[in-house]
Amino acid sequence: MHPHLRRFATCLVVLCPAVASAGWQVISAEPGKRVEVDRSSIRKDESGKTVAMGRIVLDKPIIDPKTSSSYRIVQALSRYDCLSRSYSTLKRSYFKDEGEMLREEELKVQTQMPVRSGMLDDKLLREVCRPKAGSEAAMAASRTADKVNEASSELRKANEALIQKDVRRANLQTPAIEKTDAGPEARPAAPARRAAREPIAPPRALTTEPAGRRTTAPQPISNDYPIVVRNVQRQLEWSYEGESGPDNWGKLKPEYATCATGKRQSPIDIRDGFRVDLEPIQFSYRPSLFRIVDNGHTIQVEVGGSSISLLGKRYDLRQFHFHRPAEERVNGKSFDMVAHLVHKSEDERVAVVAVLLEKGMEHPLIQTVWNNLPLEKHEYVTPPEVSIDLAQLLPADHAYYTYMGSLTTPPCSEGVLWLVLKQPQQISPEQLAIFARMYRHNARPVQASFGRMVKESR
Repeated sequence: MHPHLRRFATCLVVLCPAVASAGWQVISAEPGKRVEVDRSSIRKDESGKTVAMGRIVLDKPIIDPKTSSSYRIVQALSRYDCLSRSYSTLKRSYFKDEGEMLREEELKVQTQMPVRSGMLDDKLLREVCRPKAGSEAAMAASRTADKVNEASSELRKANEALIQKDVRRANLQTPAIEKTDAGPEARPAAPARRAAREPIAPPRALTTEPAGRRTTAPQPISNDYPIVVRNVQRQLEWSYEGESGPDNWGKLKPEYATCATGKRQSPIDIRDGFRVDLEPIQFSYRPSLFRIVDNGHTIQVEVGGSSISLLGKRYDLRQFHFHRPAEERVNGKSFDMVAHLVHKSEDERVAVVAVLLEKGMEHPLIQTVWNNLPLEKHEYVTPPEVSIDLAQLLPADHAYYTYMGSLTTPPCSEGVLWLVLKQPQQISPEQLAIFARMYRHNARPVQASFGRMVKESR
């Protein structure tokens, strides 16, 4: 081999492992596992969202039900929306050990999931969305400055157009405006002349001139275009009433657009279903420790160790929460409350079991939750040595309605399998009153069905 080729091959052997190796950074470590992110994989995609590779490394291998072999590392490529605090998984890989892949799967349907504060998802999101240091940060700052300058220029143009409009109007109304000996009838036109000499300054936050070099004093922004300024300065958080209520969710953020344009939105008025022999839902609900949070929209309880199985697919129970009144209607009938039990499968599909609640006897599981409510919003309470039996939340009859819908809160992601149990459970008036004091109304209105198929157990 030629000496130059030999040296090139040697360099390639030395350099390739360094290029291929991932820059794994530990995000969380606890007994039995650690969570890591590959800093070198973090990048922006064509939509402006952030794509990154993360993984869970287990101390002990576990059995893979699909291959009957064991794996110790689960690696996932996910797309993060830093503004809406949500993510979707694109690809997942399973490794027997470092560098020894067992299998890989690409998710054909990517469901956008909200990130829960304080959880591992939240830690990953914070790391992935953290601004990068060095030249990239400088470039980002430069781009921001360019946008600010552009917005400032547009405001100046708007100001000038308004001024010229006022001047033209004044000229039409007061022909003698240019006379030096104008009488009292010409005086109303004077403000227009001053406006022509002294343009209205742009908003202070968007001014690009240094304060020391400004030649005119700042003037109030014209009331003719308050919407421009409000859109720059404020972005509403979603709620259940008022300007940021359900009718306007789709306008609050681009990522909420599906709330307004989707054709498979939830909840719906469940009616005209096909009565068929539906496969029974296999509930594997077990007593579990739990964690409660008042997230500003409802009371949410996070649990582990429970799941359902349907049509050969298993969905793990992640959390359950409450709405008052019930979001679902059945043949036009409404209910006092509903509990939504949110499940997620290995391929990121979401299934929600809805348990309708009506006024009656006290419910022991709900009372346990109420007994441990947090004193502050967004603070978690983990009761020590207290567990709840999730099976208590289910009625004796597991017959159900089913249809395809969406999340009932922004971003209103579609592709959600809804399983609404037909038999309601009871909740006491006192328990209803406790929730009503925290959330008078937290239910999305019924959405159009657009001819969706609804099935019900017969």
